[in-house]
Amino acid sequence: MMENIYNPNIAIHPGRTLQDTLDSLKMRQVDLAQRTGLTPKTINKIMQGKNPITIDTAIKLSSVFGMSATFWNNLQRNYEETLARIKSEEKLEKEITYFKKFTCYNELVKWGYVKKARNRKEKIINFLNFFGVSSLGLIPEIYVIAFRTSKVGKISNESLAAWLRCGELDAQKIRTQKFDRDRLIESINALKLLTKEEPKIFQKKLIEICSSFGIAVVFVPYLKNTYVYGMTRWLNSDKAMIQLSLRGSYDDIFWFTFFHELAHLLKHSKKEQFVEFENKDNRELKEKEDEADEFASNTLIPKSEYLKFISQNDFSKSAIINFADKLDISPSIVAGRLSYDNNNWTKWSRLRKRLKFVNED
Repeated sequence: MMENIYNPNIAIHPGRTLQDTLDSLKMRQVDLAQRTGLTPKTINKIMQGKNPITIDTAIKLSSVFGMSATFWNNLQRNYEETLARIKSEEKLEKEITYFKKFTCYNELVKWGYVKKARNRKEKIINFLNFFGVSSLGLIPEIYVIAFRTSKVGKISNESLAAWLRCGELDAQKIRTQKFDRDRLIESINALKLLTKEEPKIFQKKLIEICSSFGIAVVFVPYLKNTYVYGMTRWLNSDKAMIQLSLRGSYDDIFWFTFFHELAHLLKHSKKEQFVEFENKDNRELKEKEDEADEFASNTLIPKSEYLKFISQNDFSKSAIINFADKLDISPSIVAGRLSYDNNNWTKWSRLRKRLKFVNED
């Protein structure tokens, strides 16, 4: 059985009760001042609701009126609690305008980032806790990069900010060693070998390998209207993060995105953040993005090897598989590269694998 809780929408100062008590006894404020040792000014300010009834004042009033000090203390406490609740509710009302822009609440519930809520008030409170902010209006200032990319498709900046926050929360749970550039470079071949594995195997290994040289890799489910593949940023001087989604769902896209993000950490400033989208036409810092693209392409398939392969003009299934085996990578990587270079996404589609991560079940 649900308990009915009365929440008044008006906070009544205990000075009102004190005034009523004086009136009933036909006692003047100056008389009360004399009996309590308080100044008439103090009594008057309590009556006007400008001063609180302190613990010391409550004890003095209890001596004059015979009521317990607890009675007066409770009046003051209830007043302050009601006042705080009313102010909190007024604040939440102001948050509604910001909250309406976030259309991803149910998605975040689905993936366990926020709790289910019975009403909009609870949703707003949950969202404030999720983002760790006092107002949702502060989010554009905190996640500037999410709001400076509005030219990319019909992107939802708010959903992108939520996706980035999911990555932050997940990355905080991953312990990493201090960032070690040399160890990262030494681990590239081991990372390439993971392209041949299924997600249930490579997902854990990828996190372990990268954490050993200072990078937290997080897999955050794709949120609608974010159009995002991945994200790179530094959490502090010793720890970076690579955040990946399943945008595209094909393993060649996933691995290209991962090595693209790796390039940003190797080649670009720790002060910069990079978000990768499907639409590249409007991306800022194009030179750096192109540099990361080149790194990803040539790391997965060395340029010299690729040129030899295409010069043979044999793009059959067996030829692609043999070439991939020679490089110790998934055939899907080769098929994806050919599809991109020839602008033909159907010819080699059967060799491109779709991915499903553990946390997507």
